[in-house]
Amino acid sequence: MNPGLLLATPLLLAATLASAQPVTVAWRDKAPYYYLEDGLEKGFMLAYAKQLFANAGVDAQFVREPHKRIWSRFADGTRNYCSIAWYRLPEREEIAQYSQPIYTDPPQTILVAPGAVERVRTHATLASLLADPTLTLGVIDGVSYGPELDARIKQSANQIMRRTVPTSNMVQMLAAGRASYLLTDRNDWNYMRPRNKQLAGLVQYEVPDLPPGLKRYVLCSRDVPAAVMDKLNQAIRTTAKPVMQEK
Repeated sequence: MNPGLLLATPLLLAATLASAQPVTVAWRDKAPYYYLEDGLEKGFMLAYAKQLFANAGVDAQFVREPHKRIWSRFADGTRNYCSIAWYRLPEREEIAQYSQPIYTDPPQTILVAPGAVERVRTHATLASLLADPTLTLGVIDGVSYGPELDARIKQSANQIMRRTVPTSNMVQMLAAGRASYLLTDRNDWNYMRPRNKQLAGLVQYEVPDLPPGLKRYVLCSRDVPAAVMDKLNQAIRTTAKPVMQEK
């Protein structure tokens, strides 16, 4: 028998076994993308992701995990592990591999606490807002607002209220006056606004220098075989793109 074949066979077998194992696909609480309601898994992005993996023929087990735990698992080298709908950042590319893009966000928007509306409205741009040391900016710790906004927040003269909480909790803190303003996903806000009367006092504020919305991707651990990523990418090309439909 060809000695090269003897060496190749275990490698091929290992790749086959890896691709045959169910992939763990983690998602975090972020309505309307993915969330629990009355014990049921919901969300337009979660429904799309389940359809995507099914269309790709990749056996997947979907699990709900906090966003910091998801990134801890990638950093620790958890095997056969994926997560859905994240931005592409250089530091993430070091620990995970990316699919083709699956969704493009609308631009972020600004939400303002009732007690800070007058002060915020004295600023015509985000650059001016971020330069005001009398304002407090609410920031969700452990997530990215995109490379441009992350860098601008880091250089901001604002006081920063940084919390490891879901978006809905941060918005409620804003309504309670714990911060002056925050940047948030428009889809998140459009979902929360009609569902929570306590948020009625918040003001949506637009400025011209917010960056365009970013693309989201499926991320997988480095050990996920190229054949599996190819299947996912092919399914992304042929599966109808996710659409935010919750009202």
